[in-house]
Amino acid sequence: MIRDDDIRNKLKELDEHIRKEYVGTHPQKDRDWRTYEQQFSKRIKEAMKSLDPLIHEAASTIKMEKNGAGRPDVLTLEQKVKLLLIKQLVGESNRMFANMLDVFSMVSGIDVSYKTVERLYSDEEVMMALHNLHVLLLKRKGVERSDASGDGTGYSLTISKHYQSIAQELKDRAKEEHGLTSPTTSGEQPKKRAFAYSFRLMDLSTKMYLAFGSSLRSEKEAYDRAMRMFSRIDVTLDSVRLDRYYSSSSCVDSFGDAKVFVIPKSNATLNGSWKWKDTMKEFVTNTIHYLEQYYRRENSESGFAADKKMLGWGIAQRREDRIDCANVCTGLWHNLFNLATL
Repeated sequence: MIRDDDIRNKLKELDEHIRKEYVGTHPQKDRDWRTYEQQFSKRIKEAMKSLDPLIHEAASTIKMEKNGAGRPDVLTLEQKVKLLLIKQLVGESNRMFANMLDVFSMVSGIDVSYKTVERLYSDEEVMMALHNLHVLLLKRKGVERSDASGDGTGYSLTISKHYQSIAQELKDRAKEEHGLTSPTTSGEQPKKRAFAYSFRLMDLSTKMYLAFGSSLRSEKEAYDRAMRMFSRIDVTLDSVRLDRYYSSSSCVDSFGDAKVFVIPKSNATLNGSWKWKDTMKEFVTNTIHYLEQYYRRENSESGFAADKKMLGWGIAQRREDRIDCANVCTGLWHNLFNLATL
């Protein structure tokens, strides 16, 4: 039998002693850069080899009824998806160009304006094909059951601010306002959005993203959208690891039979479901093993770092639906690069 005070005492112990013990027995490994570059090159070649047949399969099942109004499409659906993905990828680093010189042959003969490319981000048919592509990638990798990790990050919508510099300030403000934005006073112009929030759920064994969501308002809304996407994916969740922001009985309960690993907040109590009580009991009584599972969340942080290194830390789109599409494209490229078995 544990009490509320046991949770708080364990949190103090965690800050003072256990984290040091955990870090001491789990030293950070140095990266073998030669092996890393070889693996990186292999991933790119595998992604490029798989892209054409996967896009063809994803698009071939979609049939849209067209009315007679308007000009006919210049591009086929396969060309639209291909062009959108390549537009999202190309131009971010010299290394990427060196490994992908043959990618431009995939869009040879296509002559469209910038506006045509931009409209691809809000094309309903393209979004359907991207969703099909995501499902096909998970099936190709054999993801049916998952021990997962979830985390959120942000992408700059301007070139003058960096996400980490104000992310904590935004979270603190959101907590104070209970998730609601303050109303603007009379005559006051609303501030432009500086960041788009993104949440991604990752399968730990394959490093594939199971679902992703984005929002201009909060990380919680991005999380909710990612969970709605996951509900449409035929994957069973066995366990999930989330940061302290999601440490609540309602969040733990939302995962059904899946085991949830979270670090409780400083004011946490045992009030809640039996699943929440059992989670807190394991945190208090079996702390080191619990932390070993919880800190596998580092894979999500590494995934974000790799994504931003390859595809950039900003999003050029401004409309929310187009920002969401750009986030989906990033998730798809991440999964494409993880197709290769290393």
